[in-house]
Amino acid sequence: MAPLKQVTIFCDGSSLGNGQQSSRAASVALLGYKGFWRAVGEYLGRATNQQAEIAAAAVGLEALREPCDVKLFTDSRYVVETMSGRFRRKANLPWWERLDRAARPHKIHWEWTRGHVGHQLQEAADNAARRIAAAGQVDETILRDAVDAVGAVEP
Repeated sequence: MAPLKQVTIFCDGSSLGNGQQSSRAASVALLGYKGFWRAVGEYLGRATNQQAEIAAAAVGLEALREPCDVKLFTDSRYVVETMSGRFRRKANLPWWERLDRAARPHKIHWEWTRGHVGHQLQEAADNAARRIAAAGQVDETILRDAVDAVGAVEP
């Protein structure tokens, strides 16, 4: 059996107006493989920050075309601790079900990274998620800008 491809994912979700009736949320994931990056995103509409963070991990994993060995980085302790089995799932159950389905084929190392401290990959994912939430739709230009922002950073 061939070894699994080693993929790195940096993901982030954003909910503008979190918890309000008029909130607009989006999720973005940057996928890195052998020095190449691509960005995927989803406009979620009305969702919370926590839901957008869960969806960001799912969006990244759903974009993989085959089982992979994944290092997944997120600034959401909620996602890392829940997927590592240290937090119980009390809310957002449909969102967790989506992430479970997306994670099932892969070997995943869940990694927490501090957000908003200038980390190039995390900042690019965060910026793209905010821009998609504000635009109310996924715009390929936003995803291209995210990839351009990380340049040749090694995964």
